[in-house]
Amino acid sequence: MAGFEGFRPAAQHFFRDLAANNNRDWFQANKAVHEAEIRAPLAALLQALSFAFATQDVPLTADPKRSMFRINRDVRFSHDKSPYKTNAGAVMSRDGTKTSRGLIYIQPVSAEGAFMAMGFYQSEPADLAALRQAMVAAPKDWTKLEARLAKAGLALGREEALQRLPKGFEAMAGSPVAEALKLRNLIVRRPLTPAQVQRAELVEEVVAFAIAGLPLLRFGWEAFANAKA
Repeated sequence: MAGFEGFRPAAQHFFRDLAANNNRDWFQANKAVHEAEIRAPLAALLQALSFAFATQDVPLTADPKRSMFRINRDVRFSHDKSPYKTNAGAVMSRDGTKTSRGLIYIQPVSAEGAFMAMGFYQSEPADLAALRQAMVAAPKDWTKLEARLAKAGLALGREEALQRLPKGFEAMAGSPVAEALKLRNLIVRRPLTPAQVQRAELVEEVVAFAIAGLPLLRFGWEAFANAKA
């Protein structure tokens, strides 16, 4: 596999045109472009990141066959029956799979906007409870973690946050962890510009993001381990 050299402008053009022609005939006619301009560079990016993460002691890896998302949409339960996604995405996780708890999601090319995100998204109820219990058990450690993330320019997203404290945590009202307990997802994210994704240095950008956000993943992994103990 060739080394990662960045995504060429043709990748962005592909998704822009797909958004305007989201049908099987158009996609089949342009499938070769998708393979050459998006899937191949994305696989090369994952390979480069896996190597770079290993040298930086970041315990995340990727396997292009298991880590990349398919372009086909699951339309079974959606009002939008468009057959194809208008973005390319992949994960880096401890085992290289999409179902691993705690990972990085990279969306380098998209009609909607490129970004990378890191943390715990749509956790199972037991896992979310473990994360919240860990905050309550060591509130000072959690506030230090939030401050460390903020210093790196990373803030936890508040999308889908609860309006009230979750059941069983009402006594934490007014505490330093009260707002964090309302979060359904523990996610930090950083946008990516077209200029960033078109350069080989994108690898360095993702590595820096991973190192800055790794304490959040380690917090969660420790919480899960303690919940099993």
